Amino acid sequence: MATSLRRASFTACSSSPTDTDDEGVRGTCEDASICKRFAVSVGYWQDPYIQHLVRLSKERKAPEINRGYFARVHGVSQLIKAFLRKTECNCQILNLGAGMDTTFWRLKDEDLLPSKYFEIDFPMIVTRKLHSIKLKPLLSKPILDLHSEDTLQMDGHMLDSTRYAIIGADLRDIPELEEKLKKCNMNTQLPTLLIAECVLVYMTPEQSTNLLKWAAKSFETAMFINYEQVNMDDRFGQIMIENLRRRQCDLAGVETCKSLESQKERLLSSGWESASAIDMMELYSKLPRAEVSRIESLEFLDEMELLEQLMQHYCLCWATKGGSELENVRLDGNFRPRKN
Repeated sequence: MATSLRRASFTACSSSPTDTDDEGVRGTCEDASICKRFAVSVGYWQDPYIQHLVRLSKERKAPEINRGYFARVHGVSQLIKAFLRKTECNCQILNLGAGMDTTFWRLKDEDLLPSKYFEIDFPMIVTRKLHSIKLKPLLSKPILDLHSEDTLQMDGHMLDSTRYAIIGADLRDIPELEEKLKKCNMNTQLPTLLIAECVLVYMTPEQSTNLLKWAAKSFETAMFINYEQVNMDDRFGQIMIENLRRRQCDLAGVETCKSLESQKERLLSSGWESASAIDMMELYSKLPRAEVSRIESLEFLDEMELLEQLMQHYCLCWATKGGSELENVRLDGNFRPRKN
């Protein structure tokens, strides 16, 4: 049945002072966004929205980087869709440190939107994304079409609509984070999926534990997806750390990235009832063969060993609590991960 276009408008309010802290961490958002934009331009996956948020790099990205991002996007997407299927989309998603992520728009295209989708990131990053949303009809129209009021209140660091909210907040400040989410009508009674991609590693272990405990305590039924580094004690891991430090970006939480076991243990010790983890090379080896053949035909890869080294140093973890229907969430029909 056709629906009429609601002519809501963006109404600007006053903005707070520009955030100037954590420049190195914010820079990683730019790097990841540019890498995803390049991989999409080569044909690794389809995303018609990222071009409206991220510039196309003139510098070619290495094939192993592109394949790594493909595995990351594929794995996270599989878990998101598994959660949405289990909850029949009667749920909410909190994307922590969302950056220029386009998942909201892509889920809408697939008719898989949750009841509400939240994005949280540094205020400076949110301001930039809001600017693009306001200027680009392809980004703003889906938000407006789903909105049930005549106007949207939007300041420099926040937008709240019926189905989508984006919030500028520091994930290390739990009281502020919770207050802002509640103002945007976060519902603690709904099954909730929280996503963190290369986010927790930039916090101290104490800070990330506080966030994980808050998430486990706040929602009766929930799932947490974490993508970040692993096996960081070896020489290759140390080189990764040194390279980031040279760019004034410190991995404050790297001690929790020693192994898949340490990744799962921190989730379980923070109040989550079950935890699973897989390194990205194992995930890559389990991808559908037809899809792997397609992406491997896009570019010639000279050194498979480098790809293996890179992907053995990143992992995908997920944890669940409350709700037996979430216990069997997995990546696809033929793959069962290691689980505690």
